[in-house]
Amino acid sequence: MTAGSVTFDHVTKAFGATRAVHDVSITFPSHKIIGLIGPNGGGKSTSLKLMAGLMHPSAGSVRVDGLEARRGLCATVAFAPDAGAGYSFFTVAEMIGYYHSVFADFDPKRAEELRSFMDLPAAVRTGALSKGNQARLKIALTLARAAPLILMDEPLSGLDPLVRASIVRGLISFVDLDRQTVVISTHEVGEVEPLLDVVALMDRGRILAMEEVQGIQESGAGGLVGWMRRILVR
Repeated sequence: MTAGSVTFDHVTKAFGATRAVHDVSITFPSHKIIGLIGPNGGGKSTSLKLMAGLMHPSAGSVRVDGLEARRGLCATVAFAPDAGAGYSFFTVAEMIGYYHSVFADFDPKRAEELRSFMDLPAAVRTGALSKGNQARLKIALTLARAAPLILMDEPLSGLDPLVRASIVRGLISFVDLDRQTVVISTHEVGEVEPLLDVVALMDRGRILAMEEVQGIQESGAGGLVGWMRRILVR
């Protein structure tokens, strides 16, 4: 089984009468940066939580490296949620130390490189950080891990549009695609396009399409935004 592989087998996740994910069967390619895109409420965040083992399917199965996705997969999966950036009473430096104590695959040297790249003040408490700096901290803490599967839910949320592009360009240097797979859910489709190898479009709980980004760009579809609009308006 390839490291970082993710397979959904007829997965449904329901909350009462609402199906956030509806009968999804798909295998995400390994050793790629994958964008999970689509309208709000389409099931993207729920899908990431299912991959991370933080939720269990109402039906079907989610497997990571052939194993059922459960909370015990934290040694295999690094997950950056949309909300929160750690314990508010810890400084940035203390959060780095905390992650080092909890995760065996956490590299404090890489974390310091990421902290410097993200221009994060080491001595400031995380609760006092701006929303943008909290987003940077989540990215830094997640990418400092050597987990085979990296999951990031709306990682650009809260970032100033002027700095998003520079951060996106720099992120690729901190990912080892020989050993890691990255899945990013995002609304910032145009801005993350240069980062992505593969994109999956999700709407109303279903995966509508999955294609290589290069093929979309060469097809004349108008980039990812044009490709997404064309499918959604069918």
